[in-house]
Amino acid sequence: MKNLDLQVIQQALAWVDQGHSVWLCTVLATFGSAPRGPGSLLVARPTGAFCGSLSGGCVEEDFLERLGRNEFAEHNHVVRYGEGGLAPSLALPCGGILDVLVERFEPDCTTREHFAVLLGALQGRQLVVRHVTLGTAERRNDTGADGMAPVVVAADHVRIRVGAAQRLLIAGLSPVAEFCAGFAVALGFEVIVCDPRPELTDGFTMAGVELVKLFPATYIAQGGCHAATAIVALTHDPRMDDLTLLEAVRTPAFYIGAMGSRRTSEKRMERVQRIGGIGQQDLERIHAPIGLKLGSKTPAEIALAVMADIVRVSNGVSRDQL
Repeated sequence: MKNLDLQVIQQALAWVDQGHSVWLCTVLATFGSAPRGPGSLLVARPTGAFCGSLSGGCVEEDFLERLGRNEFAEHNHVVRYGEGGLAPSLALPCGGILDVLVERFEPDCTTREHFAVLLGALQGRQLVVRHVTLGTAERRNDTGADGMAPVVVAADHVRIRVGAAQRLLIAGLSPVAEFCAGFAVALGFEVIVCDPRPELTDGFTMAGVELVKLFPATYIAQGGCHAATAIVALTHDPRMDDLTLLEAVRTPAFYIGAMGSRRTSEKRMERVQRIGGIGQQDLERIHAPIGLKLGSKTPAEIALAVMADIVRVSNGVSRDQL
């Protein structure tokens, strides 16, 4: 899940709390080229207000126009873009086909509870599976289902897995860290920067980035990471980076990395192993030196190499495949 989907559910909850009915759209399947994958979300109101994305913009515009004209059924149903279906005249620029689940939610306690569970799932508290019965207003949330595909569609039933939004935890501010944060926001990550040093954090602001004025190791130890988290130590300060790595290997984070030359990294790994008493298997989880070998020199180039490696691991691509 991407951070945009987390924003969708947060916005849906806000509108429901204000007494508004909302329409939740979920991408179920794509055929051919499509900018958003199965499970992607959009929430909208008939006024034209919306949050999220289903495509590059063409689907959203058509959907909002039709929603404003009250053209959608109130029960759970699937519409198709790109080939017949709801808008047979609307050909997607990418040439693909998009199936979208459309659901109406009333502003009541049941809706609040439903969205609250989804919010917890996107924040990494638990894995949730939504069960939606087509042609009715029935829906429910169950926990579990590890290994299930993001979306499973049957004749009259849809199952949608909702898990943690991808998170990037940046341990310590630095020029490289700031570029990493910017790239990660653009890639759809939830971005958290941890740094207790006021001389660096005072005045730091970046849209889409949360600043936590704690030692990164403290934040991690307090449960700040889940299986969809990437943790990067980018300060060159052993007092901060080493403690970050020692706590990071105790989490299910999918990526752990630290910046430094090969020689610096070898010394760091020796310290971490000696001080923390961690085993070889945990030590091998740490990417050090961090990032792909792109010949990077500037902070922006180094950050690009770091984020490229995180995306590689997230997508299950080995270095041998590059």
